[in-house]
Amino acid sequence: YCHLPPCCLLRITVAIAAQNFFLISRQKGMACGSLNSQLGTAVLWQTKGKGSSPTCSKFLKWNSLQSLSSLKTLRLDSGQGALRLQVKVPSQNLGQLHAVVVRCDHPQNADFPRYYSKKEKKPFPVPIVELRRAARERFKNRKGQRRPIPPPKNGMVVKSLIPVAYRVLNARIVLINNLKKLLKVVPVQGCKWCNEIHVGPVGHPFKSCKGPRASIRRGLHEWIDAVIEDILVPIEAYHLYDRLQRRITHQERFSIPRIPAIVELCIQAGVDLPEYPTKRRRKPIIWIGRSEFVDADESELPDPDPEAPMPPILAEIPDAEIIPPSSSEETTLLAEETLQAWEKMRGGAKRLMKMYSVRVCGYCPEVHVGPSGHKAQVCGAHKHQQRNGQHGWQTAVLDDLIPPRYVWHVPDVDSPLARELRNFYGQAPAVVEICVQAGAAVPEQYKPTMRLDIGIPSDAKEAEMVV
Repeated sequence: YCHLPPCCLLRITVAIAAQNFFLISRQKGMACGSLNSQLGTAVLWQTKGKGSSPTCSKFLKWNSLQSLSSLKTLRLDSGQGALRLQVKVPSQNLGQLHAVVVRCDHPQNADFPRYYSKKEKKPFPVPIVELRRAARERFKNRKGQRRPIPPPKNGMVVKSLIPVAYRVLNARIVLINNLKKLLKVVPVQGCKWCNEIHVGPVGHPFKSCKGPRASIRRGLHEWIDAVIEDILVPIEAYHLYDRLQRRITHQERFSIPRIPAIVELCIQAGVDLPEYPTKRRRKPIIWIGRSEFVDADESELPDPDPEAPMPPILAEIPDAEIIPPSSSEETTLLAEETLQAWEKMRGGAKRLMKMYSVRVCGYCPEVHVGPSGHKAQVCGAHKHQQRNGQHGWQTAVLDDLIPPRYVWHVPDVDSPLARELRNFYGQAPAVVEICVQAGAAVPEQYKPTMRLDIGIPSDAKEAEMVV
């Protein structure tokens, strides 16, 4: 190296240091000697530029591209995951070292859903800047043009989503009936002072209670038997006779019935319930102003043709008539059916929410199904005095309409959770955890947060040795 320019000597020194930094040790019994040898020959430079001598350029050609091709597709398979080394090649004129990026595309161990404090406003599903930009684009595109308003904005229902609404409503009833049966064989604990629940014969020992007088109990929970309302959170909304009617005022808050929000969404999407009548239009409305419209004359229309009969709506089983499963095989089949009903209800509700507007308060769990939220001044969240008790309406997401209620995943039902090993346990929605403990297979979409591939230490002393 004595015949090389000083710039090349400096780069060789940096490359040797980088080589020692990227050495990979053994992982699950696999020796990485081949990886060490390939990285040892990967002295990567680009000297095409000012200040490079012919001798230096000739020396640095040293089979560097061949080592690059082997590094680019290198992969170490270990269990379910893979360790990939990707080489990012910079510009030819910069003369910098190639960066080796080590990434792990492991399908497990995703972060838990974020917990939002009561003093923190919920984030918008779509940033407000993008909403304004999209509104300006729509205004620019429709300037000078008049397009027909599609349903449901014109007052009519989307006929293709009527069967979906019936399936969602029936899936909800099947889910409630099956959970009542599973609660007879799968114990679920609920805290007496807060809304936290735990699936298992013994409640978890974590000091996370935030209920009344929690400081006296040092954050410990007081566990009692849970009910179906603890698992499926009852989110209610006002029932609208006409989804395009004027907004509900504060004085009308007691005269309008409140029903489950998911049921109200299905009613507006086309489900006919005799106890909750709603207005069905056969012709689009006629707009006479920005927020004023009149109904079209439907007297000239012929009688509607008899449509295909819709599937019958199921009924909830009373608590006194609940019969628990008699065998483990029946319990497993019941758990599988419950998971299917859970996914069918959430998947169908997500489709309906793309067409029918659902609003949620950014400060409290209040949900309103309709194009605009109501005006009832009943919000008691953080700083509600500044808003005069009115809700801060924004577009709702699926978890606002159907809260999943995450609970701790119990790897072994026979042994309770240890307080010192909290960082090694995963979480899952309460419905999924109940079905898994009843014998159902774990769905793929819930595996990342359940941390099924993590080896749990036997005691706290072993946990301290984990890196």
